[in-house]
Amino acid sequence: MPEEKLAKAPKIIQCCPECGGNRLMRDYDVAEIVCMGCGFVVAEKLTDEGPEWCAFDREQMAKRTRVGAPTSPRVHDKGLSTKIGWFYWDIYGKGLSPEQRYQLNRLRKWQHRIRLSDPTERSLAFSLSEISKAADKLNLPKNVRDGASVIVRKAAKGRLIRGRSVAGITAAAIYIECRQAKLSRTLEEIAQASNIDKKDVGRDYRFLVKELGYFIPPPEPAQYVTRLLNQLNVQGTVEEIAHKILIRTKELKLTAGRGPTGIAAAATYIASYLGGDKKTQREIAEMAKVTEVTIRNRYKELVRRLMFVVTL
Repeated sequence: MPEEKLAKAPKIIQCCPECGGNRLMRDYDVAEIVCMGCGFVVAEKLTDEGPEWCAFDREQMAKRTRVGAPTSPRVHDKGLSTKIGWFYWDIYGKGLSPEQRYQLNRLRKWQHRIRLSDPTERSLAFSLSEISKAADKLNLPKNVRDGASVIVRKAAKGRLIRGRSVAGITAAAIYIECRQAKLSRTLEEIAQASNIDKKDVGRDYRFLVKELGYFIPPPEPAQYVTRLLNQLNVQGTVEEIAHKILIRTKELKLTAGRGPTGIAAAATYIASYLGGDKKTQREIAEMAKVTEVTIRNRYKELVRRLMFVVTL
């Protein structure tokens, strides 16, 4: 293999192009990747990505290590930029003169302006801040926040936010990530946390799914049952019965074409009576954000198909 091709070899190499073996050894002394089966040099002149210093004990390593904050997609510049602190003394602890303070204030002001000088950057920064606000209200985990931030970045890169509500796009990104992470958050809850209409969130959600090519699995009622039972503060046997009902409901394909929250509420209603911890339809409807009519209709279907005998 010529030297030019060897130098441009990929960093992650799975197998040897000569014999097809996967026993590869990285030789750090000569910066080469060698096949242990046939001795073929797969790549050479590799770049050493380690530090330029060496340490012989833990104390030297602790002193020479240079680290910073980890990168995060929740910040518009991924946390790679620096910031001028609000200090008015130099490295030796000596106070700055008035002229130096004035110059430092101007530098700080222009640094803030330059960081968000581009309209796309300003829009992205505002979108990421809206994600943090809505995620705090919904108590979402870190992985969902990062995933929603990545979706917003893709939408900004593809210029999909232009002409649309930033709050709607961010709420739709949160809903997409909640669906992918199988987190029980309804469209109404996300719309309420973002202070926008549910129809606007649904429209932007369908738009992002179509434009970005996401495959969103349909929500399952089991994702809502545990949360619903925790809000109702029922016994553990009721939750066990409810999950068994949902497993049998899924086997009979009774969930097709029906809302998952309605099925979960009906299963909770049946399980509360079978488990001896009775809850009314109104209590369950308020917690599940569905109507009592929906619970009655789904309850009748489940009782008829699953052949339950429930004495009210």
